[in-house]
Amino acid sequence: MRRRPVLPSHHDDMEKGGGKPASSRLCFLATLCAMFWVLIFYFHFAVVSNEPDASAAQTVEVRIDRARLKFPVPDGAARLDMPLAPPARASEPPPPPPPIERPKEEEEEVVKPAAGVRQQEALPKVLAASYPFERALKTAENKSDPCGGRYIYVHELPSRFNEDMLRECEKLSVWTNMCRFMSNDGLGPPLSDEEGVFSSTGWYGTNQFSVDVIFGNRMKQYECLTKDSSIAAAVFVPFYAGFDIARYLWGYNISTRDAASLDLVDWLMKKPEWNVMGGRDHFLVAGRITWDFRRLTEQESDWGSKLLFLPAAKNMSMLVVESSPWNSNDFGIPYPTYFHPAKDADVFLWQDRMRNLERPWLFSFAGAPRPGDPMSIRGQLIDQCRSSSVCKLLECDLGESKCHSPSTIMKMFQSSLFCLQPQGDSYTRRSAFDSMLAGCIPVFFHPGSAYVQYTWHLPKNYTRYSVFIPEDDIRTRNASIEERLKSIHPNVVKNMREEVINLIPRVIYADPRSKLETLKDAFDVSIEAIINKVTKLRRDIIADQEDKDFIEENSWKYSLLEDGQRIIGPHEWDPFFSKPKEKGGESSSSSAEVAKNSWKSEQRVQN
Repeated sequence: MRRRPVLPSHHDDMEKGGGKPASSRLCFLATLCAMFWVLIFYFHFAVVSNEPDASAAQTVEVRIDRARLKFPVPDGAARLDMPLAPPARASEPPPPPPPIERPKEEEEEVVKPAAGVRQQEALPKVLAASYPFERALKTAENKSDPCGGRYIYVHELPSRFNEDMLRECEKLSVWTNMCRFMSNDGLGPPLSDEEGVFSSTGWYGTNQFSVDVIFGNRMKQYECLTKDSSIAAAVFVPFYAGFDIARYLWGYNISTRDAASLDLVDWLMKKPEWNVMGGRDHFLVAGRITWDFRRLTEQESDWGSKLLFLPAAKNMSMLVVESSPWNSNDFGIPYPTYFHPAKDADVFLWQDRMRNLERPWLFSFAGAPRPGDPMSIRGQLIDQCRSSSVCKLLECDLGESKCHSPSTIMKMFQSSLFCLQPQGDSYTRRSAFDSMLAGCIPVFFHPGSAYVQYTWHLPKNYTRYSVFIPEDDIRTRNASIEERLKSIHPNVVKNMREEVINLIPRVIYADPRSKLETLKDAFDVSIEAIINKVTKLRRDIIADQEDKDFIEENSWKYSLLEDGQRIIGPHEWDPFFSKPKEKGGESSSSSAEVAKNSWKSEQRVQN
């Protein structure tokens, strides 16, 4: 019997499977695989590529990878998308973050998200434009830090810019030994109260040009000083500019007058703090009028220094007792008065006393005529006061020492409802602040005497606290001061006097050796205003909203705008400030002559 041949095992499998060959099964599997990939490619090109979100997301992802490859964040650098630690005080400043450098063309490529990108898919902050002052702005977001957004960094200047001047105080004025006025941190000697016009404490024989040292000593007590400039809202330059120029105004050449200013600017521009904003966050103080720092020419006979015309100094803010209406780099702050309280209670007691005084005189005037100035109205004011039974006159010509006695001046102001405040040798007078301290309503005749000067410290609505009588009304003898003042309703007078009394804290400088508890004095108001100015500028830079149409010659108009306003137009005071100008923006009436006359007045005071 023949044995059957043994078939391969796969033959049995083929029979069990229905008899199909193995090659047919492989072809079937290959076909399925091909159809799967066809569907994948169809879905990708026909559906996904038409979705804008997906496309943009791809673009963003690629750009982010490229940016990270080209511009890695340095080790130890602070990432902008990380939370900011609370800033330390002056004793423990946090380390400043190094800036992240990126080429401008790449920065422009990745800052804006592609069209169609959803909000959550926008580029991370680390790729956005960054500024070295962003960290300072962020401190204001830390609600647990009472100094957030208020830190001040003070440059440690060489002593030749400040303290050395005080050591040679006898040389600070041609006619006066200023050393006695430098006592008590710049307040001067205490005043005795023989006539009973002062309160028991806080009264000093303060020189009207002592703001440099008073402000500098107040800054030493400022509660939000920092040694970390990267968190500073502003940078203070403790240069005694007023004292510096006072030494050299008479009998010195322009090289000597400019030396310290040029030295200061050179020193500042080498500091890293300067490079943050090119000095636009820096400020300094000078207790003299702006015209002492605005020499227009290089002629030896011209007046003053050129500090405020130096290109670098134009970026800084300078606080002066009288500013220029036509320039934007100086700001008016009050002249110092004789009252420097150490605590709130001293102020409240004085205010109550001024409210309750009997004031027998309708108006008063303390001053001397200006026979050499044909534009001065002082002669007419003196004539009107002499002829009125309700006016108190204190003539301050040579030899009338009572005009320079603080107690005599304050006693007259305290007995008057209104105090006449015409222009001095320049636009402003210290007398305006002395009269307000006495609760006397000031009467101004030129808007440059207060309204465009002290916009940080006084209400922009001047009718709340003062009376305005245009100079021309006096020159043409069309205005009787007595009749004008009598025509004001007694209730209005009462409200105006209350407004003046409420303004007293804002126009005085507290004792530098202490600090008011709840009230803001002239120093506090000035610091707050500077911080607000720098903060607004920084935010405008980030938002690309700087006012590129700013007209510097109209600076006085901008200072009168309300918050949020940017556009200026015709103003009722245009005739007062539209005189022909010399180069640099000053009035053709000659700022040099104005400043010289101011010094002549100082000479009269000291004689």
